[in-house]
Amino acid sequence: MLNEHAKLLSLIQQAGEIVGRKKLQKIVYIAKKLEFPFYEKYQFHIYGPYSEELSLRMEEMRDLGFISEVKEKKGGYHQFRYALSEKGEEFLTISSFDFPETKKVLDNLNSQSSRFLELVSTVLYFEDLSAEEIKEKVFTVKAKQNYTEEEVNEAFNFIKQLREVEAE
Repeated sequence: MLNEHAKLLSLIQQAGEIVGRKKLQKIVYIAKKLEFPFYEKYQFHIYGPYSEELSLRMEEMRDLGFISEVKEKKGGYHQFRYALSEKGEEFLTISSFDFPETKKVLDNLNSQSSRFLELVSTVLYFEDLSAEEIKEKVFTVKAKQNYTEEEVNEAFNFIKQLREVEAE
């Protein structure tokens, strides 16, 4: 019944800690695009792909005490840190869901900046288009981010590397 919760808890457990709501959204979206078993629905939003379902599920898990959510003031905004709580660890031991070992991919994703993951997830969102059309979309819908041609090419290479690691 709580398999979707268990998947997210497993992801957080393997990542250790995820800093930032935007980063969490992008990590789950990218993992989903890499065919990890996530089923949250995503829509394109101001910061790229966004899932209201994921936000609500995270709130539920926080309210259940499965994750710790620490709000920190950083400059002119607040940032959230997510980690698995003891109660979350206990839940995973009794959960029947077996999440694949993805630590290598998750560590790679978690080590990237939120800005770069926003770009990567945007590229993946439009992956059915040609490379040139994707670049055009990025430069149009993400104009305020001022991504460079080099950064977009880095995103394409990063996606290729992630898929190669996942295929191993």
